[in-house]
Amino acid sequence: MKLVIVGGGHAAAQIATSLRQHKFEGEATLVSDEPVVPYQRPPLSKMYLSGEIGAERLPILREQAYEGANIALKLGVRATSVDRLAKTVSLADGETLAYDKLILAVGGRARRLDCKGSDLAGIHYVRTMADTDAMRGEFEHAKRLVIVGGGYIGLEIASVARKAGKQVTILEAADRILGRVVAPEVSAFYTHLHIEEGVEIHTDKLVTEIEGTDRANAVLTSDGSRYEADMVIAGIGLIANTELAETAGIDVLPQGIPVDDHCRTSDPDIFAVGDVAWFTHAFYDRPMRLESVQNAVDQAKVATENALGGDMTYNALPWFWSDQYGLKLQIAGLSEGYDELVMRGNSDERSVAFFYLKDGKMIAADCIGRIAEFMNAKKLIAGKVSVSKDQLLDKRPFKEVAAELLA
Repeated sequence: MKLVIVGGGHAAAQIATSLRQHKFEGEATLVSDEPVVPYQRPPLSKMYLSGEIGAERLPILREQAYEGANIALKLGVRATSVDRLAKTVSLADGETLAYDKLILAVGGRARRLDCKGSDLAGIHYVRTMADTDAMRGEFEHAKRLVIVGGGYIGLEIASVARKAGKQVTILEAADRILGRVVAPEVSAFYTHLHIEEGVEIHTDKLVTEIEGTDRANAVLTSDGSRYEADMVIAGIGLIANTELAETAGIDVLPQGIPVDDHCRTSDPDIFAVGDVAWFTHAFYDRPMRLESVQNAVDQAKVATENALGGDMTYNALPWFWSDQYGLKLQIAGLSEGYDELVMRGNSDERSVAFFYLKDGKMIAADCIGRIAEFMNAKKLIAGKVSVSKDQLLDKRPFKEVAAELLA
């Protein structure tokens, strides 16, 4: 059997691990347009940006692990097209790879600013190691940062920058930070946290122009405001890399590559996983694309099993995390559609859990410095357990409360 994997992130590394666990004896090739083995992405906006860890700490697996799994590495070369009839993948260097099964773990790319001056030097995005490498020199010497976008990437970079003593301004186009992913109460918590740490946060600010001659020196917004900057960092979302799938003629949507619960595309011999996969989640009964390490890893396990002839369905509960100012936010589930929010703990002490309920059952939890709440919330969500506000506010250790609810 010939297996080709295209991608260089967490999903690609997990496929290698799964192949090794299955004692794969066929031919496998991993193709990545980056010149390094698949590596961790979360540190790029945190410890790698700050210099706390070096590039040697980023690889998920060492090269020897791929050799042990009988996987040939084609690094620093782009897959340009897929011929489904011939069952081949063409590479930019002219090589053609034959496959029996193909797994697309191609992820996405950072959405770019689209305004006057957006092509100036001094504007940065964080998606790849090369992105962070390109900005680290400027970051070290910059005194004033303007961050466009109040999502997790922007907030994590703000945290690193404030720790380094820089002046930081966040410009968010919506009426609150993290508006697409958390309740207003959680947005308020993080707004207060960042302001306490010295960050300026401005909402309802639509960027209309980046000012500068050779490089960016200020950001202008639609209300006429001007924010001076030594460098600009934008974290405004992700665009799924669907182009390779399009060359294959398989079904593609603007949101990503549609897959079934086995991670198969419209071609049964081609799978798609991770940030690029558009799928219907069985628990939430709606289509989605999840940008998370957990999703990439879990879907990679499913795709590998099925590519090798198995019959595994994807039904993992989503979870995420973010680190800011030494505080770990752990998120279980997806909060969209909740009808009640319960807060457990003390937000002033930076230790609090927010539980999202729908029809009397927990569907998600945002836990800040609350590991027990996070671990047990995952069980309550997965078990579709009926809960009440009073039960969640019980003063006993949450592990005991959850044990009774799960009994």
